[in-house]
Amino acid sequence: MANTGNRYRGSITDYAGFDPNQDAEALYTAMKGFGSDKEAILELITSRSNKQRQEICQSYKSLYGKDLIDDLKYELTGKFERLIVGLMRPLAYFDAKEIKDAISGIGTDEKCLIEILASRTNKQIHQLVEAYKDAYERNLEEDVIADTSGHFKKMLVVLLQGTREEDDVVSEDLVAQDVKDLYEAGEQKWGTDEAQFIYILGNRSKQHLRLVFDEYLKTTGIPIEASIRGELSGDFEKLMLAVVKCIRSIPEYFAERLFKAMKGLGTRDNTLIRIMVSRSELDMLDIREVFRTKYEKSLYSMIKNDTSGEYKKALLKLCGGDDDAAGQFFPEAAKVAYQMWELSAVSRVELKGTVRPTPDFDPEADAKALRKAMKGLGTDEDTIIDIVTHRSNDQRQQIRQTFKSHFGRDLMADLKSEISGNLARLILGLMMPPAHYDAKQLKKAMEGAGTDEQALIEILATRNNQEIQAINEAYQEDYHKSLEDDLTSDTSGHLKRILVSLATGNRDEGPENSDQAREDAQVIAEILEIADTTSSGDKPSLETRFMSILCSRSYQHLRRVFQEFIKMTNHDVEHTIKKEMSGDVRDALVAIVQSVKNKPLFFADKLYKSMKGAGTDEKTLTRIMVSRSEIDLLNIRREFIEKYDKSLHHVIESDNSGDYLKALLALCGGED
Repeated sequence: MANTGNRYRGSITDYAGFDPNQDAEALYTAMKGFGSDKEAILELITSRSNKQRQEICQSYKSLYGKDLIDDLKYELTGKFERLIVGLMRPLAYFDAKEIKDAISGIGTDEKCLIEILASRTNKQIHQLVEAYKDAYERNLEEDVIADTSGHFKKMLVVLLQGTREEDDVVSEDLVAQDVKDLYEAGEQKWGTDEAQFIYILGNRSKQHLRLVFDEYLKTTGIPIEASIRGELSGDFEKLMLAVVKCIRSIPEYFAERLFKAMKGLGTRDNTLIRIMVSRSELDMLDIREVFRTKYEKSLYSMIKNDTSGEYKKALLKLCGGDDDAAGQFFPEAAKVAYQMWELSAVSRVELKGTVRPTPDFDPEADAKALRKAMKGLGTDEDTIIDIVTHRSNDQRQQIRQTFKSHFGRDLMADLKSEISGNLARLILGLMMPPAHYDAKQLKKAMEGAGTDEQALIEILATRNNQEIQAINEAYQEDYHKSLEDDLTSDTSGHLKRILVSLATGNRDEGPENSDQAREDAQVIAEILEIADTTSSGDKPSLETRFMSILCSRSYQHLRRVFQEFIKMTNHDVEHTIKKEMSGDVRDALVAIVQSVKNKPLFFADKLYKSMKGAGTDEKTLTRIMVSRSEIDLLNIRREFIEKYDKSLHHVIESDNSGDYLKALLALCGGED
């Protein structure tokens, strides 16, 4: 049994007052005659532990001279049958059957192999190998070798040995050596030395590898997952990512697998059954907690909405309970959330854009090529896209100047008359200095009838002080008005106060202050009405304080505030704002919180939403691709694939077309 600090964390426990003969009789009766009493079968089997179910099988055979599993298979059908029969097998035999199904017949179910072999302990692997031999009179390693190939096969064989080191004493020298070896085997090498990855990730202890991953990030500025994605490919890459996830946190790995099995159209029932059966007596409570923290809903509610009939009832019994309203943690999960924060505060991931200055830059050659692309009949869009998307913004400004000096013409005006639509918006956006581009987007968001609050929020909530100050100057220069005046006349109420405050570009840049952070967390808790105690402040003055905390404290300080908030209330600040507030004010505050937590993830979400469902929101897509291309688009890409299991490149490609698509993909800068 998996224990956290020796506490049992499964959802299924031994049934008190257990009598195997009585249970065997009850099951026999439920299956007798015409049609079976499925309700009685599921009630009984899901409320006994695996050990007790084995005793029931014995009693059934003694009493009726029949095999209980065979009878259940005969009486039940479909997913419900798979689930119930799965529960009747000892865990090692259940795993053996899953693997046998995954490699027999046409094609291999690599995902099943990956999930089982990446997540089981040494002891579980040894039991699995024995069970496989006992059940099928075959050698598991030989069967896996016959059915897989390449580095994927080698790593599976290493995992099948069940010889991962288990000592908790970690040598710092060895950690440093492994970091160096992994870096040299991947990022620093032309071609990858997969053997190093296999040896280190397949044999070192979990404790040791966690330190290796932390150190790897500190030393190289790259998360180990990103290196694996960049260096490895196919099933081998998927297996190594699964191993890394399981080293970091097995419950988190399964929570993510469960979420992906149910999100979107159709349910991957085999995965759902396999995880619910195999983890019900190990760590289901931990999985539920991580699930709640990560996906803002309980595992219970997702199963309930995604399945039906007896199958659903049985799964919910294995899940073992619904975890409160969204946004609330049990103390356990609050700890997990708190640790996630600690991690995000420590790891200063290096921000990287996808567009860099081109070496051997020749503004004169570029100006001539652009002029040629636009002269005469027709336009050579490919040349325009190629030049503009592969130069940094500074270089583009030099091209504009050179174009004017050479031809006495305004490059922007020429481009405007030659290209149109989404492509024009993208290319012209790239040709503007960033602050002038942002100023223009803000101006457009406030022009004409109706205001595009989402665009105002996105820009003002995510830019730093320097960027905001530059935007103010550009706005004044381009429109002969102050940004603050326009915001004031175009928005109202709390939203106006938040946007005007953000537009001053006066956010504190200092380190955190622990005492102040506790006080700030208390104010937020009172405003969101989840505080245990209330201070003397009246509501309006508290609201003012709440807004000024979010709009003027430094990012580093706010991270600490959000952590203190979790400690104080067992709630997450973002969930709570979503629940307690509404409209644009809620969106603005959530945008600030998400920016503080993880800005690249904030933009990844925005990009995903701009392309999902019917129709594309090209305005948002263009704005983010233009404005983040030199800042953190590479980080955004990493967050995107991590969260949505699809690369940004892939989603852009399936959602756009023509020259606009070419230009977007050039900015995206590669497939992940």
